[in-house]
Amino acid sequence: MPGEYLALASRGIVYRLKVTGSAAEVLDYSPLPGIGEGDDFESFALVAREGKLAALWADRGAGAERSATLYAAPLTFAPWGQPQFGAPTRRAYLAAYPTGEGTRHISDISVTDSGRIIVSSASDAGDDTPFDSAVSDAGRVTVSAAGRVRVALAALPTVLGTFPGYKAEAVECLPGTSDALLGTDDENLGGHVRAMPFCGA
Repeated sequence: MPGEYLALASRGIVYRLKVTGSAAEVLDYSPLPGIGEGDDFESFALVAREGKLAALWADRGAGAERSATLYAAPLTFAPWGQPQFGAPTRRAYLAAYPTGEGTRHISDISVTDSGRIIVSSASDAGDDTPFDSAVSDAGRVTVSAAGRVRVALAALPTVLGTFPGYKAEAVECLPGTSDALLGTDDENLGGHVRAMPFCGA
């Protein structure tokens, strides 16, 4: 709906928000289904296909010992407005880059108009660097006319761009374009926003 958004908190609560001017109102909220032990969420994306909605989100993972877990589920809304999720599917994901000890394998997710899953991955050694990050093509998502959600992750993700010295934690494909809007959280060094052509067919 115009002016409405879904926002995900790191422990797995999804808030439905309405923004009017400079004010945001919480209309309703719901926990994500199938939250795993230790999950720490930084990413959430919506997909609209065939008149149906689906949601993708991920536990970010932590280094070589903990891959990210990408979840996907059908999404509907109750008559009173609460988000309602169908049964989720889960896929493990390891970033091709970076691969250091502090790697968050999925720091954000976006989906292109054609269904490509674009993810950012970031390595964070502390508040004063060193940082490292990349944006990759992780696979594809489809939503059928019946609302069935299918995710196919690439065996070897395609790295679209690397950003040594920066911690990219936001990626958003701009609808109708090939551009991705990237945002970094470089802790004590501030942050940056940049557009890159990562979201074409």
